[in-house]
Amino acid sequence: MNPSSQPKRHDNVSRRSALTRLWGGALAGSAALGAGAVLPWSARAQTVNTVRPNERLISLGGGITEVVYALGAENQLVGTDTTSLYPVAAQHTPKVGYLRSLSAEGLLSLRPTALVASSEAGPPVVLDQLRAARVRIELVPIDHTWAEVQRKVEAVGRATAKVAESRILQARLDAQWQDSLAFIAAFKPARPPRVMFILSHSGSPMVSGSATAADAVIRFTGARNAITGFRGYRPMTAEAVVAAAPDVVLLTTQGLDAMGGAEPFWNRPEWRLTPAWRQRQTRQTLVHRDALELLGFTPRMPRLVRDLHETVVRA
Repeated sequence: MNPSSQPKRHDNVSRRSALTRLWGGALAGSAALGAGAVLPWSARAQTVNTVRPNERLISLGGGITEVVYALGAENQLVGTDTTSLYPVAAQHTPKVGYLRSLSAEGLLSLRPTALVASSEAGPPVVLDQLRAARVRIELVPIDHTWAEVQRKVEAVGRATAKVAESRILQARLDAQWQDSLAFIAAFKPARPPRVMFILSHSGSPMVSGSATAADAVIRFTGARNAITGFRGYRPMTAEAVVAAAPDVVLLTTQGLDAMGGAEPFWNRPEWRLTPAWRQRQTRQTLVHRDALELLGFTPRMPRLVRDLHETVVRA
């Protein structure tokens, strides 16, 4: 794929700040269950009371908010968190702050009747205050699997009284997902490329080990994570870059922006000792995607993994 066909980088500082907090907060608890786990039904959601149509809904988590719009239930939204940036219309909804550091006063000021959030939302005392105020709450567990996307669709369908529509959407997404997996499985490279994911929205760059959203996405594309030996994220060092010997470097668009773009990125001397540097003239070895699309396990996942497979594995 030609680099010019990638999404354009954005200079919106507030957008980058919101995503920094989202993915930075995900470092500690990125995937305790592992990328292949499927939760039992009893653990898939935490709900109270009965769903009514025409809720006053608050959606917390960019992937969950995407589902609200995909189901055409955005007229029920009275608030979203700062990670809810897609579609563009979501950026203009009342914001309640970062989903990990919520305020009961701010949430209740919107007079919500229902709230759907990722299980990362909190603190717990705030959610308890909402329950005491008779707000129906549904928490969607995060485990970096396709089942996570399914749970988001299912939860939003219940919360918005659009169960039938959610089943239709899920069937369509499941078909797209299976098509993408079949397309990826049909191509078996002699040596899957080694991909290093770098998270660099602010502060020192971090590299992704196993049990993270980035690790799961890399493996879904048919590539290999160049970083092994630990779970979660660790600071990127020159020694780690050289030892990992990545063929491709994957970043969020916002992270590449924070590093000043492609030219300053490649100017770090350690990259000159990697296959990614040596191959950069003949193939695309620096790949970036929007942070929410890449790491948010949204309804765009089927398209994302196929696109990355074509860019990274079949190149």
